[in-house]
Amino acid sequence: MGKENFIDYYEILQVSPGADREIIERAFRLLAKRYHPDNQHTGDASKFKILVEAYRALSDSEKRATYDNNTKATDVHQNNIPFNTPLNRDPEAERRINQVILFIFYLARKRDAMKPGIGIVELEKLAALPEKELDFHIWYLKEKGWIQRLETGEFAITASGVDEVMEKNLTLEKYHLLPSGNGFS
Repeated sequence: MGKENFIDYYEILQVSPGADREIIERAFRLLAKRYHPDNQHTGDASKFKILVEAYRALSDSEKRATYDNNTKATDVHQNNIPFNTPLNRDPEAERRINQVILFIFYLARKRDAMKPGIGIVELEKLAALPEKELDFHIWYLKEKGWIQRLETGEFAITASGVDEVMEKNLTLEKYHLLPSGNGFS
C-alpha cells in the first residue's frame, strides 16, 4: 500500500494505535450512528463504508496485525515528537503545551462553532505529541473547565476556555510549538 493510497484506520475511528478492542468498539458505534446513511442530518454513505472497513480491520486481532505490519500505521503517530524526555520538561514548557492545545481547540471552535470537536488522533498530529503525553494535558484542561468531552467522544473548548485564550491573548506564533503544515499556522 503506497503512501498516496494509505488510509489511516486509526484516524478514521479517532482512536490511538494503542487502543484496545473495547475502545475501538465504542468509537465505531458512536461514529456509525453519525455517518449511517439512515441518519437524515449527518449520514454519509461513503464515510460510513470506510468506517465499517476500518472497524473490520482493527477489531479483528489478526486483521489488525496484518494492517499494522503492511502499512506501519503505528509509526505514523510517532513522527515529529518535539521532545524526547517529557518527564524532564520544565514547568514553563508544560504551560506552553497546555496553551497550544487550548488554542488548537479555540481555532476549531472558531472554524465551526456548532461542530468544534477534535478527536485524540487528530490532536496528536496537530500538537505533535503522543496520546500518552496528551492524556496529562487533556486531564488538566478538563479539570480547569477549559475543555470538555462531547457526546461524539471528541474534545472541544468551553466558554471558560475561550475566556482563557482571550484573557492570555494566546497565539501560536508566540510559542512556535506546532509543526508547520498543520493547518493552524
